[in-house]
Amino acid sequence: MYFRIIRNDMLKSKMITLITVIFVAIAAMLVSLAAILMVNLSSALDTLMIKAKTPHFMQMHSGEIDTARLTSFAEHNSNVDEFQIVEFLNIDGAQIILGESALAGNVQDNGFSVQNKKFDYLLDLEGNIINVSDGELYVPISYMRDNTTKVGDKATISGKEFTVAGFLRDSQMNSTLSASKRFLISENDYEEIKSRGSIEYLIEFRLKDSSALGAFETAYASAGLEANGPTVTYKLFKMMNALSDGMMIAVILLISALIIIIAFMCIRFTLLAKIEDDYLEIGVMKAIGLRVSDIQKIYLAKYAAIAVVGGILGFGLSNMFKGMLLENIRLYMGGSENSSFAAALGIISILLVLFLIIFYVKRVLQRFRKISAAEAIRFGTSQEKNIGAKRFVLSTNRLFNTNIFLGIQDVLARKRLYATMLAVLVISAFIMIVPQNLYNTISSKSFIGYMGVGNYDMRIDIQQTDNIAEKVAVISKTISSDNTISNYTVLTTKIFKAKMEDGSEENIKIEFGDHMTFPIEYSDGRAPAKENEIALSTMNADEMNKKVGDVLTLVIEGKEKELTVSGIYSDITNGGKTAKAIFTDKSTNIMWSIISAEFSNPSLVDRKVSEYADRFNFAKISDVDEFVKQTFGSTISSVKMASYASVTIALIITALVTLLFMKMLVVKDKYSIAVMKVLGFTNTDIAAQYISRSLFVLISGIILGTLLANTLGEVLAGAVISSFGASSFKFTVNPLSAYLFSPLLMTGVVLIATMVGTSDAGRIKISESIKE
Repeated sequence: MYFRIIRNDMLKSKMITLITVIFVAIAAMLVSLAAILMVNLSSALDTLMIKAKTPHFMQMHSGEIDTARLTSFAEHNSNVDEFQIVEFLNIDGAQIILGESALAGNVQDNGFSVQNKKFDYLLDLEGNIINVSDGELYVPISYMRDNTTKVGDKATISGKEFTVAGFLRDSQMNSTLSASKRFLISENDYEEIKSRGSIEYLIEFRLKDSSALGAFETAYASAGLEANGPTVTYKLFKMMNALSDGMMIAVILLISALIIIIAFMCIRFTLLAKIEDDYLEIGVMKAIGLRVSDIQKIYLAKYAAIAVVGGILGFGLSNMFKGMLLENIRLYMGGSENSSFAAALGIISILLVLFLIIFYVKRVLQRFRKISAAEAIRFGTSQEKNIGAKRFVLSTNRLFNTNIFLGIQDVLARKRLYATMLAVLVISAFIMIVPQNLYNTISSKSFIGYMGVGNYDMRIDIQQTDNIAEKVAVISKTISSDNTISNYTVLTTKIFKAKMEDGSEENIKIEFGDHMTFPIEYSDGRAPAKENEIALSTMNADEMNKKVGDVLTLVIEGKEKELTVSGIYSDITNGGKTAKAIFTDKSTNIMWSIISAEFSNPSLVDRKVSEYADRFNFAKISDVDEFVKQTFGSTISSVKMASYASVTIALIITALVTLLFMKMLVVKDKYSIAVMKVLGFTNTDIAAQYISRSLFVLISGIILGTLLANTLGEVLAGAVISSFGASSFKFTVNPLSAYLFSPLLMTGVVLIATMVGTSDAGRIKISESIKE
């Protein structure tokens, strides 16, 4: 019996049933995709780091190294499981030619290593530890991704020829956020080119208990061991590897949650409309003694069937699209060992959505208990109370023509009825605008300000070289006499001991110079302006348990110097543990220097970068736009894809909901339409009234959706970004996209859907719709 009732009802309302199924399918697809992607990303990343045996603690160091002292420290520290010192041979990008491409303009520190013996293995694309032969070169996977080279190409490294034998996954340096990239060569080849570059050491530790990493860092710093370079930990390696795909998954999760809400709204609206349509029959069934639970089962069975069909369709769609979305994860991290669990979790997620839909339908059907059998039989419909438009009357109208006025008046009189459509349009605008704003933000040049880098045109890095101060002076003199440069600043980094509250000491890298010329974004406070002030990166502030206004004690030449924390900022450079100060110090050697410059004419950047690179071969010269592209390119690409998908989904939702709403509104308003026809209103007049209703609700929805996107949306996006290292965040909005093109697209879709949805209004016959 239920099957026959469901079939007949669906055949009677094909369009409404189809639209409801589509909403359930989209919600199921997105929830399933988010679950599958999360499991695959987490599993693939864990598998990569386990197979590679990623260090728990890695200290990069340039300069002299005391191997015996480091070995003694490792042997006497009870938490050290394994220890090794890895050589990283830095070679200038201009000396690295892959196929027909030289890496002269590459912003990465490109270095060469041999395969490690104990841990920190470099893996091939099958996840196996690479055994490299003489003459072979294994290239970082990022150069495969951007089509710089391919297997079989000839490569020339400082005059020595190699053959590209394959590509490698590096659990430390895979991410574009990593400032360095490792190439793998044989030990014999390494010895041959060793003298052609500068050696940097990677001092690496694997711990017995990784949860005691903080204590180990303190012990390393207190021992006064080599620390002329960034310190990076297992957690940061994992964060950098997960960033690009993690942000895309976060966007999908946000959209899927909103679409589930929309699906519930649509189900509620269609269900209430169906109850309205069947009001007389429900009254009769109650009058003859049929139980409410039996009446509910008829409706529940239909929506259960819709939910199941939508769920199956959604799961099929998620399997269709997951390959494309998993491509980047599989390339950079390899396959997941939990792919079957991911599929199972995808199914469980869909089942949860279906359960929630059925539970929600059951709750809505509780209103059967409020239906009066006598009232239903007498009137054949529920008695609406039209309130809320008492002051909006035709006699006082001077702004709108009659049709527009009646359309707006109907919306104001039946607020509860139009609330569903308004809510959906608000959410659709939110879905459309937030991912676009997120993409515009992270692709803008100013975004690096949230990551610890100022906004300028050219960056000159001087590191891994002798006499840094003298070389800085030479470049500064040249820049000072260059009239194309409108502004520049020099920042030098030194390492100090910071005294903790428990009396222990930790290394802290402090950047000195003018921090106001090219300022970064501060999540709290400001840049240091006095000699007794210091600003801390978020990671340092968290580990040291410091906030703005607290005092940090430095130990300089045995003397304590107290500094007040003036600000806290985000930083992904140099392991994320940095600080900024302006006091004078001549007791400590410079670790590295960065010269930042801004040109009076931005079109000169490319030429000037090449000119300075040719003139100062001991420094790394970068175009900051290229720096952003190479550093955040993968992340920007992922969010861009998610933003395009969100626009498409929002437009589909808008079209379907408007079409569904208008079709059901025409059915509900049959009597009113017939009365208007009797009074002389034409089909064109009636169509204009419905269009004015849609546009009035749409304009309200766009305004509210835009406000919500720029407030709550910014908070949600900020939460996602902060989990990846940026604790301060504000949207960079493209006004044309957010405030012109998006509303125009939504308006076009709503107009088309309204005209299609109300086409039946012209076919309503007066004689059939007006009853005694």
